[in-house]
Amino acid sequence: MASHSNHRSAGKITKPGKNKPWKKKIPKERDQTPSNLIEFDYQPPADMPEVIYSDDQLVVFSKPSGLLSVPGTRPGRQDSLVSRAQTMFPTARIVHRLDMDTSGLIVMALNADAHRNLSMQFEARNIGKLYHALVAGHPDDDQGVVELPLFVDWPNRPKQMVDFENGKPAKTEYEVVETLENDAGFKSARVALHPITGRSHQLRVHMLEIGHPILGDVFYAEGDALEASPRLCLHASELSFDHPVTHERLRFSKQPDF
Repeated sequence: MASHSNHRSAGKITKPGKNKPWKKKIPKERDQTPSNLIEFDYQPPADMPEVIYSDDQLVVFSKPSGLLSVPGTRPGRQDSLVSRAQTMFPTARIVHRLDMDTSGLIVMALNADAHRNLSMQFEARNIGKLYHALVAGHPDDDQGVVELPLFVDWPNRPKQMVDFENGKPAKTEYEVVETLENDAGFKSARVALHPITGRSHQLRVHMLEIGHPILGDVFYAEGDALEASPRLCLHASELSFDHPVTHERLRFSKQPDF
């Protein structure tokens, strides 16, 4: 894929000075989900997450939008994918997470050995992940690569931002699946997103930075892009990994409902 160079921030990032004593004062947050860092009215969906696959080593769920992956630390935010999963699979433990507003496929381990194996696969980038999203506007290129380093926007956490000095490398491949336009003339596009790295909010920030925020994104979209959908139009639609015992390559898919 050819690199996409039409991002807005390369010439606008002001590099801070070398002395950054403020870094020492930044608290290390245990979790950067919205449940711990900002005030919001948590009203998770009532439906139980769909079980896509299960055996004696692991279980794959389709997480609905609006449900936390893990319990929050504040009162009233204990309901989560993990807590619901453990009512069906008492030994289920988290391996990776999806943002509260993101829907789609997520795998959990059912024992310590499977957890260790799957965690190592994530660390080694042996996990295949594909997302689908609806974004505002029509990208100029049908496919491309966004490669912009990301760093937490501390005053506005859990938001992330592009930071060429302090940010961690982040890379996303994208491909336009179809272009859309409603009766009012609002243009949008369905895109397939392949995150090469797995930074927090990576897909959301990278799409914003090339001028096409994800529809319904309460953190990064504004105006028509925000109002176009009552939910974040981002879905983890494909997931693949090696089975921790049989080593067979497992592949799962679940299409979004938007």
